[in-house]
Amino acid sequence: MKSLWIKKTELSQSEWHETDAPNLADGQIMLAVDKYALTANNITYAAVGDGFGYWNFFPTGDADWGIVPVWGFATVAESNHADIAVGERIYGYLPMASHLVVAPGNVTEAGFVDSAEHRQGLAIIYNQYHRLGTDKTVHDAERAIFQPLFTTSFLIEDFMRASNWHGAEALLMTSASSKTSLGLAMVAKNLSPEIKRIGLTSAGNAAFVTKTGLYDQVLTYDKLAEADSDQATVSVDFAGNSKLLASVHSHYGNNLKFSSLVGVTHISDRTGGGDLEGPEPVLFFAPTAAETLMKDIGPIEFRARVDAQFAEFVKSASAYLTIENLTGTEALQTAYLEMLANEVAPSRGLMCHFG
Repeated sequence: MKSLWIKKTELSQSEWHETDAPNLADGQIMLAVDKYALTANNITYAAVGDGFGYWNFFPTGDADWGIVPVWGFATVAESNHADIAVGERIYGYLPMASHLVVAPGNVTEAGFVDSAEHRQGLAIIYNQYHRLGTDKTVHDAERAIFQPLFTTSFLIEDFMRASNWHGAEALLMTSASSKTSLGLAMVAKNLSPEIKRIGLTSAGNAAFVTKTGLYDQVLTYDKLAEADSDQATVSVDFAGNSKLLASVHSHYGNNLKFSSLVGVTHISDRTGGGDLEGPEPVLFFAPTAAETLMKDIGPIEFRARVDAQFAEFVKSASAYLTIENLTGTEALQTAYLEMLANEVAPSRGLMCHFG
């Protein structure tokens, strides 16, 4: 069993560890990880891992080192569970590792929950696994790359719309080239077309962001002043750049009606923002929002609403995203370091294979 360990206090330190496969207890299964998507979302898991418990899903046994969670596909390699057969394909929350032992509970034809002791009390959305033998419409790469991020996009729009967009007329998104921002722009375009969508991005990504056609206005970070500061606006910050966030607050002042913090795509700029004008930023935590919405409308309706928007997003994304398949531990480790350094172009969708 191979796993990529990351130094929690220095995310650029990474090394592969190899261990013997454990003997399975009754009710456990061994998953062989086939492939997973690598996105900026995974870097966010690592960057805020201690604060939100992301390191707790796949513990290494060493408090200084962790394994970054990813979304992907696995095959049941061994099974001591009566209802799950060797050879089944599974989709869900996986480690950057070749194998994972889980203890399936609440097993249905559609999926199961990992009931392992160390995962008790962790967000349920990450403990659910889908059995793909019952899903005939899976698009592997698109699902792994986009769906975890897209669900967050869907939930942000739902939250804003339920709050009547806090009285705003425009939505400003940082890191407009990120997949979560693209997803939010599309859902807002579909479900809240009256809200102007403004994308902030780097000069190098401006052409890509414009090409998607998802934003009403695309501005580079140094052109923030061109945004209409007199228009009531809500901001959603995916970048985690404190100085940029301070600039957004300063630009809009009291016309910034709500400030939401979601992701961290610019790891090196997480500090240095100082006091902010306008509303105090509020952290958006997707698992909590998902659980709340599922209680309101039920899990079946929740999935149906997300899937309806997701299908349209995947169809449009094929025009501006190229899927790249990477194979082998060296390539996977290099890809992680490049994603950490923000060196992966937004037009690239990375799928990582162990063999």
